[in-house]
Amino acid sequence: MKIGVELPALGESVVEGTVSRWLVAVGDRVEVDQPLVEVTTDKVDAEIPAPSAGVVVEILAAEGDVVPVGGALAGIDPEATASSGKGRAPGEAPPAPEVPEPGLEPADSGSKAGSTSRATPVARRLADERDLPIEAIDGSGSDGRVTKRDVLRHAETSAPAPTPPPARPERAVAPRAGSRVAGGYTPVPGDRVIPMSPMRRIIAEHMVYSKHTSPHVGTVAEVDMSAIVALRAGHKVAFEEANGFALTYLPFIAHAVVRALKEFPALNASVLEGAIVEKKHVNLGLAVETEKGLVVPVVRDADRFSLAGLAAEINDLASRARDKKLSADDLQGGSFTVSNPGRQGNLYGFAIINQPQVGIIRMGEMIKRPVVRTVLGEDAIVIRPMMHVALSYDHRAVDGSPANGFLYRIRELLERADYDL
Repeated sequence: MKIGVELPALGESVVEGTVSRWLVAVGDRVEVDQPLVEVTTDKVDAEIPAPSAGVVVEILAAEGDVVPVGGALAGIDPEATASSGKGRAPGEAPPAPEVPEPGLEPADSGSKAGSTSRATPVARRLADERDLPIEAIDGSGSDGRVTKRDVLRHAETSAPAPTPPPARPERAVAPRAGSRVAGGYTPVPGDRVIPMSPMRRIIAEHMVYSKHTSPHVGTVAEVDMSAIVALRAGHKVAFEEANGFALTYLPFIAHAVVRALKEFPALNASVLEGAIVEKKHVNLGLAVETEKGLVVPVVRDADRFSLAGLAAEINDLASRARDKKLSADDLQGGSFTVSNPGRQGNLYGFAIINQPQVGIIRMGEMIKRPVVRTVLGEDAIVIRPMMHVALSYDHRAVDGSPANGFLYRIRELLERADYDL
């Protein structure tokens, strides 16, 4: 009996994935949990394992196809015999996947008229929001399925082109043959055109979707980190000896955010149709930059950890993210996100909300500068390590007063630095 291989859920709000590379071919024998195919989403690059031992009898999605969660990828027959032509040399790429030819599909399989079943949920919702008829959009996904990218492409091509400014013949440069116009710009000789990787393209789509969905509002707090700097300096050697990794400033920020979320549950929420859900669990997402792009692993029930325990969780997730060892479970269920751009984070910046959350904190760079403080009853100019912490929040769910109160509380907790190390 043939066993189907389907695309599993690979993260919260992920509804589709792009087939990056097949690791097997039709006729190959595989073992249970052997990686079959690499799939890219806006959350993670994942290898889909074999659910059973057997022979790969069909591959249903070609490299580059966009497959919805639950969509068919391949079929495995536990009782079949491997083809005699298998025998690939180690490292040799498998032959191209066998996908049905258009002429062999059922006569009505390519028709989208009067039906939205051949579109992903995100594509249908985006088409509705932009008042676009889904049946008029050509699908590029598996079996002609309409994806979010197809809707965006259709919206761009169907919009009236802007009137270009008058040409200046004396400075015009003839474009090279085959050049493409993107966003109103025509590449000229010397330009470097870099195609987006599947992950970069999906991240871009998610960012556009978030900005389109949530009315972003930003607010910034200036935090005196003197107490945190002194606390860390006094314990960092003993902490590293006891735990095996360095104590950074991120756990202090994360712990303050978690404590503030417990006091301001409006920020630990999601917006549903006609309702706002304040979540019971504080699951903290941590934006981590990897060589392939941004991923957001999640510390579950972050409010149950001490500072040291939260630091250990953060170190583990960050290490596995950079080593590409995150699982799909590590990326699901986040209720709020902290973004740390690192030592070159500049003064401050506003991050884009990670859907379906309603807020995200972005740390700025900590720098020493002069500030006014009261010393022995007199105002004095002193040098302090200062950091700007910026909050982006969804104004559908959160008003200015609780948002400012939440950020003020984070500042208060950091400046008090009442941690037990």
